[in-house]
Amino acid sequence: MEDSADTATDRARDHDADGAPGPSGASGPRGGRGSGGNRGRWLYAASLAAAVLAGAAVAAAFGLARSSGSGQPQRPSGIPASVTDSAINLMGLAPVPNSAAPGFTLTDQNGATVSLSSLKGKVVVLEFMDPHCTDICPIVSAEYVDAYRDLGPLAGKVVFAAVNVNQYHAAVADMMAYSREQRLNTIPDWHFFTGPLTALRAVWSGYGITVQAPNPNADIVHSSAVYFIDRSGRERFVAAPMVDHTMSGSSYLPAGQIAAWGQGIAQVARVLAG
Repeated sequence: MEDSADTATDRARDHDADGAPGPSGASGPRGGRGSGGNRGRWLYAASLAAAVLAGAAVAAAFGLARSSGSGQPQRPSGIPASVTDSAINLMGLAPVPNSAAPGFTLTDQNGATVSLSSLKGKVVVLEFMDPHCTDICPIVSAEYVDAYRDLGPLAGKVVFAAVNVNQYHAAVADMMAYSREQRLNTIPDWHFFTGPLTALRAVWSGYGITVQAPNPNADIVHSSAVYFIDRSGRERFVAAPMVDHTMSGSSYLPAGQIAAWGQGIAQVARVLAG
């Protein structure tokens, strides 16, 4: 895979929540640099330059593999052999320091108060979503649904979860409406967490998620990452969701890539559930 600390800024391009271009002003289908036939991946990042610099620092800390002198991608160390090279490259998958995942207690789409610690014993696949988003969040949601199906009998050992990043759509009803719209409620162990803004901000900070929400009428801009937390509650891997855009600015990802993402999520979850 090509991603490294040197390419972190490529993966931290700016998009707003409706798919409009960021400060770069790029138009047409969007994609970062990739190796072979791999489309560019985008870390749905905040528009501040500071967020770009932070992304570079995080990439360095996570030890993303550098390209070799021959230009061939190198497989990051610490990822089990059962996770394919193609999945690693597609997802920008990297191991993270094996430390306790930042804890939280929030309310899910069913109105239940749930703590992260209460989910120990199961693998947790954790994302950050906007229930009002029409850009990358629905794509990641489709990948979640595919991953759940791909897990088969092991699905009962995996929790799929997201934390709300939209302070203006933070009611339990908003989480439920989005879950139904995106068919996430077909996943038995699905939790879309929300809560008071102070609590949400603490979670965003704990996981390095940047959120820009200047006012109710402005676009929500947020960084996006998929964290894989093992059954003991420790962070193990992180992946960078991706999205492309049409010439008109509409977000999309080819069905084959959505399916491949689902398979990749399932591969990683299967390793941690075993």
